Amino acid sequence: MKTIVVDMMGSDNGVSATIDGVQQFFSRNNGAKLILVGDPLQLAPLKDQCEIIPSTDIVPMEAGAMDVMRLKNSSMLVAINTCIERQADAIVSAGSTGGFLSATTLKLKLIPGVERAALMSPFPTAIRGKKATVLDIGANNENTPTQIVQFAKMGSIFAKRIYNIDTPKIYLLSNGVEEKKGTPELKEAHQILKQLKYPGFMGNIEAREALNGEADVIVSGGFAGNIFLKGSEGILVLMNNLIKKAFKRNIFTKIGYLLSKKGFEDMKTSLNYKTYGGATLLGVDGVVVKAHGSSDGFSFSYALEVAFKMAEADVVTLIKEGLQDGANY
Repeated sequence: MKTIVVDMMGSDNGVSATIDGVQQFFSRNNGAKLILVGDPLQLAPLKDQCEIIPSTDIVPMEAGAMDVMRLKNSSMLVAINTCIERQADAIVSAGSTGGFLSATTLKLKLIPGVERAALMSPFPTAIRGKKATVLDIGANNENTPTQIVQFAKMGSIFAKRIYNIDTPKIYLLSNGVEEKKGTPELKEAHQILKQLKYPGFMGNIEAREALNGEADVIVSGGFAGNIFLKGSEGILVLMNNLIKKAFKRNIFTKIGYLLSKKGFEDMKTSLNYKTYGGATLLGVDGVVVKAHGSSDGFSFSYALEVAFKMAEADVVTLIKEGLQDGANY
């Protein structure tokens, strides 16, 4: 049975959202033991289903790694320490992103040979039901060619094991499809992957084509990846607002919406980030899942599901083996 440690106190929507998430997770999954860290009084509805470790302090959203280390009784640090002490299979939090990612990296340590951890998230694509694995989306501001190559390998292993893709198609996010395009570190990473004849490496892809469904794994440095993430989120919000405005113009546009409602509901389902469960920190010696800070119960339940699937697939061991196989590049 896989054990997941859960920081229950960090969500913007409070403990009610994380409690609901745990209950929804259990309704869909068996074979997982959850250790919950938080206020026992507030978590009382789950006392018969889960072990509860007391902690009532909450890490502020703007906190960094050192702030988390100083807040020794915070639910986040208690959860991280519990994960280590119990040798748990995964840890999940909806708390401070910077604090959680930095503190888990410091405490759990990087996988031997990994230079930097990468924050990874699935993105919707033009093909319904297909997701593109994108990394790094913001764990780093600067990356070397070697680190970008490692991100490609880790992303490929994740896509293969979690999405059951035999040979994931890997692309580097660049400003042109030609191999001479991109930043110096991206161009060098391209040459390394090409010389390795790394399975599934397809070359460069531009941002405008990245989510057309062709790519299984999209790789970049953390700075460019974070811009891609936030730009994509902004475009989705803009499209949603423009569509709503267009259909509210008059009675005829409202009738038009009713006639096309099914299509828009399908699009809404495809673009629903809540089913993706947040972001995963790859390269750390443990399964670390950062749920959205604004998680409701539905979204938090899928963050737990991502952690459970990664633990079951033993992704961390596979990444260790995969990077060791290519240690001499």
